[in-house]
Amino acid sequence: MVRSERDHRVDVLVVGAGPVGLTVAGELRRRGVGCRVVDRLGARLPYAKAVGVQPRTLEVWDRMGLVRAALEAAVPMRGQLLYVNGAERGRIDLRLPPEVPYTFAALPQYETERLLEEHLARFGTRIERGVELVSFTQDADGVTSQVTTAQGGQEEIRSRYLVGCDGAHSLVRKTLGLTFEGDAFPEEYMLGDVEVDWDLPYGYGLRATHVDEGGAVDDVLVCIPLPGRCRYRMSMLVPPELSAASAAQNRPEGGERIAHGLEGGRVPGLPHIQAVLDRLSPQPTTASTLRWSSVFRISHRLVNRYGEGRVFVAGDAAHIHPPTGAQGMNTGIQDAWNLAWKLALAVEGAAGPALTASYDAERRPVGEEVVGRTVRHARQGIEADQEDPGTVMLREAQLLVGYRDSPLTGPSADTPGPRPGDRAPDCTGLTTELATFPMRLYDVLRDREYVLLFYVDGEAGDLTQLVAAAQNMARDRLDACLVLADGATEPDGGHLPVYRDSQGEFARLYAVDGPTAFVVRPDGHLGARSSPPYLAALSAHLSAVFTTP
Repeated sequence: MVRSERDHRVDVLVVGAGPVGLTVAGELRRRGVGCRVVDRLGARLPYAKAVGVQPRTLEVWDRMGLVRAALEAAVPMRGQLLYVNGAERGRIDLRLPPEVPYTFAALPQYETERLLEEHLARFGTRIERGVELVSFTQDADGVTSQVTTAQGGQEEIRSRYLVGCDGAHSLVRKTLGLTFEGDAFPEEYMLGDVEVDWDLPYGYGLRATHVDEGGAVDDVLVCIPLPGRCRYRMSMLVPPELSAASAAQNRPEGGERIAHGLEGGRVPGLPHIQAVLDRLSPQPTTASTLRWSSVFRISHRLVNRYGEGRVFVAGDAAHIHPPTGAQGMNTGIQDAWNLAWKLALAVEGAAGPALTASYDAERRPVGEEVVGRTVRHARQGIEADQEDPGTVMLREAQLLVGYRDSPLTGPSADTPGPRPGDRAPDCTGLTTELATFPMRLYDVLRDREYVLLFYVDGEAGDLTQLVAAAQNMARDRLDACLVLADGATEPDGGHLPVYRDSQGEFARLYAVDGPTAFVVRPDGHLGARSSPPYLAALSAHLSAVFTTP
């Protein structure tokens, strides 16, 4: 039974109402878990900070139930134009394989937060604004947090778990005593949200640089399209008159040097932005309608652990890095998604003893890879990456994030196709006797948690006992479906939902060779694969996730 939101006791307290905190809260509430979300700010900030939305994040939003609203609010991000010293030097087209259901998009962060906040409100939960965490302690049974309220009072909140999504200067991280090792970029940048009157191709960003005689980049302009007529979020080097007087000005209280994010007190104006456009724009243009601007500093840091005991960190509280490739917010949203379904099972008493600890094991390697890659791309450009262009694009889209080394991942032979830990690919061409149109696999997975998929292209035998045993191990939190090759005979599986692979897309993308069973996790990654379907191969994963019935 979910407790009242007015009770001082709650299952999970989420600190921070940015995209990461709202994703944690939304996923917990969607699963019926009691949750409070507090944020020290009195209102949502009207800044287009993180603007890139990766295809994998749109897949996450699809599973969450808010992708339609996001698609209607965003604009396509089709690629990037590259200019050096006024001459066009190339074009990066953001193209993905046809089976990927979503492409790259751009959406101001305040719009992302609005969509997530409205999604959270559907479950009866609203952000508690002006509420700031000041301290917390944890014990074997829960976490006791002290907060100040919007009215200036004090409140004690007792929760079973605490999730810190409170940014680069995270109080949760500091209180846990976690390290945040890394370095800072010496350059300072200014950001501006403006409109221009050029006629560059719609949906394309711009990276224009000036290279000196020695081959070093000494001037840069990066523009990302936003919803609106000729509207862009622009980034450029800070002019001398806006530069910090000394590094000490950017040292936060407490001695932790993290010069990262927006800074107050030094606000660029239209003349500052226009001066850079005059130098670097590929065609003459005039900037107008300045909505906001700021000076921006960049660090790259990674926490040594993503949590301790009943307290966890996610997003910028765990990793910060250059905005190259729009990886930060998207990585944080996937942190949140990974953590939320595990916490939900833990709150319900269905989680195995190592489930919440697997959050660090799975997500910290991802954060480490993203930090390293974005620093490299910030210095050398994405075009300097030595991988195959198609692989580079899939990685930038965050479609290659996987957990093959996770303690939750079941054993797998070295076979073609997706293996345990990999993202479960989407495919099209699934048909049923009742629908006159083909469906996608993600349509089948939507609104489900754990899913056991059986692919059958011949004689699979009786699946009834296998399904019953797997559902018992998963504490009845597992759905089962059949995917039949075109022309295959339906086996006895206990009246399971049946979808036919009428175009052979499932067989191709999953590289199946005979009857095969797949366990798909709530976050859309494969937990196990077995060909032919054996309970022993599936149970290695299910027993690591769930408590013994």
